[in-house]
Amino acid sequence: MILSLSIVLVLMLMKVNGDEPDSVVNGYKTDPGILEDASLDTWSLIRKYGYPCEIHRVYTEDGYILELHRIPHGRENGTKPGPRPVVFLQHGLLSSSAEWVLMMPGKGFAYILAEAGYDVWMGNARGNTYSKRHISINPTSSSFWKFSWHEIGYYDLPAMIDYVIKNTGVPKMQYVGFSQGTTAFWVMASTRPEYNEKISAMQALAPVAYVGNIRSPLIKAIAPLTNSLELIMKIIGANEFLPNGKINELAGQTFCLEESITQVLCTNLLFLICGYNGDQLNVTMLPIVLGHTPAGAATRQLIHYGQLYKSSKFVQFDHGLLTNKRKYGTFKPPPYDLSNIRTPVFLHYADNDWLSTPNDVDKLLREVKSAVGKYKVPLPKFNHLDFVFAIDAKKLIYDRVMKIMEQFV
Repeated sequence: MILSLSIVLVLMLMKVNGDEPDSVVNGYKTDPGILEDASLDTWSLIRKYGYPCEIHRVYTEDGYILELHRIPHGRENGTKPGPRPVVFLQHGLLSSSAEWVLMMPGKGFAYILAEAGYDVWMGNARGNTYSKRHISINPTSSSFWKFSWHEIGYYDLPAMIDYVIKNTGVPKMQYVGFSQGTTAFWVMASTRPEYNEKISAMQALAPVAYVGNIRSPLIKAIAPLTNSLELIMKIIGANEFLPNGKINELAGQTFCLEESITQVLCTNLLFLICGYNGDQLNVTMLPIVLGHTPAGAATRQLIHYGQLYKSSKFVQFDHGLLTNKRKYGTFKPPPYDLSNIRTPVFLHYADNDWLSTPNDVDKLLREVKSAVGKYKVPLPKFNHLDFVFAIDAKKLIYDRVMKIMEQFV
């Protein structure tokens, strides 16, 4: 993350030549279509490639306004009669619904599912690019950002799932979560177990609950400071961590182009956080990825993961002794009761994942009694981000996930 901030600072000091044509940025050629995709929002990106897309807004119990994106069918199968099976996709940390479509048709999982006949709904967690609204609190207020992924699981997922059920008429749907999208599911299914009955099957891509064996330098650096919330918030941001914006878009376009000598900075940053796999990273797509990611998150989301690493437990947010006693009735945050999860769960993991390590996945497998099994990606270097951005993600992971999903249609 320090490296990312360095890229932004260098960009701010440079003079970008405004006279260059759209296909040239700071002297380096790139596909104008790549630059366009980097600046389009999720809805516009999906429509650009000929797919139908809808925008829906959902209100949570605690007043947050969330935006959902829907691909009701594929490009060529819109006239097929009868209802379609519904699948709900939930993104990872610092991301948005865009992560399911950034890799273009044939590569992005949302497109692949739509072509296979699914009614695809993509959620956006509170605080990201598309869900930065509240009925009464301004996002410039620190009160807006007083949430972790606990609230995403407890409030956001139930609100979005109920909305999808109401609008499609289906009694159940399938759920696919990536990284934090799995964490939020564990929260929902354990603290609001009635929602187990609304999910027919859950596919967990890079599942994250226990993180005691995490290898991510970022989380490991945060963990020792989590006893002092005030101190750590001064270091990494008091409210919002790495919001997206024009400066990120420009940084991605300027420093991550295929021919740029500075591209190694971008690749090293991604590998530093998530593990190294140069063979599966399409460097041409980096400007698109960085045009949409990071998409914003509350600082407390990262702090919560840091607390889990430090404790090696899967527990609620640690506010400190006195606040814990007032909020939970105990001085320590209570654990999530994973025995409440009844939905059939399929855990998909990779050996080179620095955030969802094999040992931590094994621990989760033992705790979630409804877990059908774990499935390793058959590529030793496959890393965390490869679950959504790998060149061969369809062959290595999506085809297998869809075969499992067919059993629940």
